[in-house]
Amino acid sequence: MKIINLKSGHIQIYKRENSKFWQMKLKYPKEKAIRLSTGTKILNDAKKISLDQYYKYSTFKIREDKKKKNDFKKIHLIDSKNLSKKEILHLIKESKKYIFFNKQKIKKYKILEGRTIFNLFFEDSTRTRTSFEVAAKRLGADLINVALKDSSINKGETLLDTMTTINSMNPDILIVRHPEEGISEKISKLVDASVINAGDGSNEHPTQALLDALTINNRFKNFSKLKIAICGDILHSRVARSNIEILSKLGANINVIGPKELIPKNIHKYPVHVFHNMKKGLQNCDIVMMLRIQKERIVGKFMPSEKAYFKKFGLDYEKLNFAKKNAFVMHPGPMNRGVEIDSKLADDITRSLIQEQVAMGVAIRMACLEIIIQNRDIYGK
Repeated sequence: MKIINLKSGHIQIYKRENSKFWQMKLKYPKEKAIRLSTGTKILNDAKKISLDQYYKYSTFKIREDKKKKNDFKKIHLIDSKNLSKKEILHLIKESKKYIFFNKQKIKKYKILEGRTIFNLFFEDSTRTRTSFEVAAKRLGADLINVALKDSSINKGETLLDTMTTINSMNPDILIVRHPEEGISEKISKLVDASVINAGDGSNEHPTQALLDALTINNRFKNFSKLKIAICGDILHSRVARSNIEILSKLGANINVIGPKELIPKNIHKYPVHVFHNMKKGLQNCDIVMMLRIQKERIVGKFMPSEKAYFKKFGLDYEKLNFAKKNAFVMHPGPMNRGVEIDSKLADDITRSLIQEQVAMGVAIRMACLEIIIQNRDIYGK
């Protein structure tokens, strides 16, 4: 019997001596193998048929959960402040199937085949942009990256004209990062596509906060018993604002720590406790989330020297001892090692969840893309 393996053995094509047609054996994680006839004598056709069948069944396995209760019915993801606790928990729950999926050798579902997603990044990004790109491609979508340097905005075109042009191409989702606060909401009212805010100035970054919540949920099941410190440049941090919104709704107690000059004047409208001292602010904390100083947003304002800042507010093992004994460390990236966090601590896999945050980013963004497009199909624009 002749056997041919495809997709690292997830697909086997074989032909017995007394058989006319090539047969296929499809193997999925935690599933019984499926054996079917390809209905063809030609090997190349058998390969194509078996691959199509493999992806078709994969798509069905994800989509069969559609009838389950959907607590997130929005077609845009613009901010965290308008997300309910139910919506947040639904997105976290749906992302967990992708944590397992992303550990498999074959990381490809065609659930979004034929859908078009634009990555529109008008600020520098590595983690968020590539995370969305990986998420979209693993779900089978067509992904187009548009960076500021590649856009006609450099030739004088307005952002509105750029969005109108892209809208004419009938995309399904626009993922937008831009320095202007509130721009994602404005764009969502101009275009037919769904919009995901990937960061708008110092305002919000909802998928970062969702992935942080997912990372924490993997370690702690009950948010209401948690004490979380967010430390650093709170004033200019969209990550801080989104995390405060989401983590407080989930029941966590939140401390914010930083120099007075880097704490927003309206901080008291948020459900947080404010500290200007690491020792007091880290007391009994389960999670310590560090933020970088956003030099690109500090123009003509307070700018501490890196050495002085690290001595007072940079996280090292000595300061981490003020928190709970087994407290974990998080950072949304990019890190400034030796400024807001000690390099050895950042790489300590017994305490640092930083790399896990990156992995959770792909899972949460896969869930967001799937659910938002599903909602578009069900509820329309």
